[in-house]
Amino acid sequence: MVTRRNLLAAGPAAALLTPLMGATPAQAQAEARGPFRFGLITDPQYAPVVPNAAGVRFYANSLWKLDAAIADLNTHDDLEFVVTLGDIIDRHWESFSHILPVYDKSKHKNHFVLGNHDFDFVPEWLPSVVRTVGMPAPYYHFAVKGVRFIVLDGNDVSTFAPPVGDPRREVAAQRLAALREAGAPNAQSWNGSLSDEQMVWLEACLDAAEAADERVIILCHYPVFPANNHNLWNDQEIVALLARYGNVMAYFNGHNHEGNYGENAGQHFVNFKGMVDTPDTTAYAIISVLDDRIEIEGFGREESRTLMFSAAL
Repeated sequence: MVTRRNLLAAGPAAALLTPLMGATPAQAQAEARGPFRFGLITDPQYAPVVPNAAGVRFYANSLWKLDAAIADLNTHDDLEFVVTLGDIIDRHWESFSHILPVYDKSKHKNHFVLGNHDFDFVPEWLPSVVRTVGMPAPYYHFAVKGVRFIVLDGNDVSTFAPPVGDPRREVAAQRLAALREAGAPNAQSWNGSLSDEQMVWLEACLDAAEAADERVIILCHYPVFPANNHNLWNDQEIVALLARYGNVMAYFNGHNHEGNYGENAGQHFVNFKGMVDTPDTTAYAIISVLDDRIEIEGFGREESRTLMFSAAL
């Protein structure tokens, strides 16, 4: 059984210095290509508390919803991995100890992305989140059958995730103030942005994937397209960068629990629906990456979609 405790243990420095883990283009091209599938979950946002005042988020119910989703995904032997696109918990450090054992029931490798609610507790614990969840770094990448998955950290420059005293908090305050002055709809304190350093890293990953003839799927908690009040603060910068690369197939995210979709430069931007919403209806998906398309099979509230792309894999 694959658990969070036996995920890759490489540190953040390794992720920054080796965009494709040392693989040469020839080595990457030699990797077996072909169709594959993976599971996707977002925003379980578990907490042992009553529903919110609006009666639209049922935090405690996510524990059994996730348990049922993992049990179902375990019946699909061919899944390469299961990824959760952030907001694993909603509050309280102890919530991790309740929900992570549910993920340990997965027979597939778990990959995680962190969201804003994954940092909603006392500041002393902020530096421990990545290690506790079992991630190799706040942002990282991995490859499956000729497709490079790039995991972004939208909490990198934010008012809540960096440790107290970290200079990124001041940068975040400045970025948020500038957006508010400009009247930007995503000028929200519960959003964040990529640091300049992470943007350089992202471009290096994209360049290396292009040189290796790899397709790319971006995974992030926050949306960047179309315009929305949930978007990353530097959404336009990211969309413009991605548009330069014809090998980028899709950008998958959570955060906006209602879901969303857009297409730009032939690239698909899919906002998956949150599991925490509604008292008893789940939301997750199985993604099939095929030669000329991506098929999304939605369960519960999640929609099923077919995302076509022009060039063959």
